[in-house]
Amino acid sequence: MEVRSAGSLPGSEVHPLVAEALRERGIDLTGAYPKPLTDDVVRAADYVITMGCGDACPVYPGKRYLDWQITDPAEETLDRVRQIVDEIDARVRALQAQL
Repeated sequence: MEVRSAGSLPGSEVHPLVAEALRERGIDLTGAYPKPLTDDVVRAADYVITMGCGDACPVYPGKRYLDWQITDPAEETLDRVRQIVDEIDARVRALQAQL
């Protein structure tokens, strides 16, 4: 299984609190950077999981789309970012179990 992450309007760097919350879980984002969601990425995917990008996300027939209503961590505290990371982790694990 290969997983990619991209954004419809990515920032210039990974949000520092997100990087910290992931580092606490043993995930090092050194050298990581936000990537744009491109048509090629969507065409190559079996599943496309959106988190509130709306019309900005390309839609292709035959792809399986899931829209997860996840709070944007941009203006949240570290404790809330941890909760958001936990929620995404739980959803990913549930999806993985279904596959």
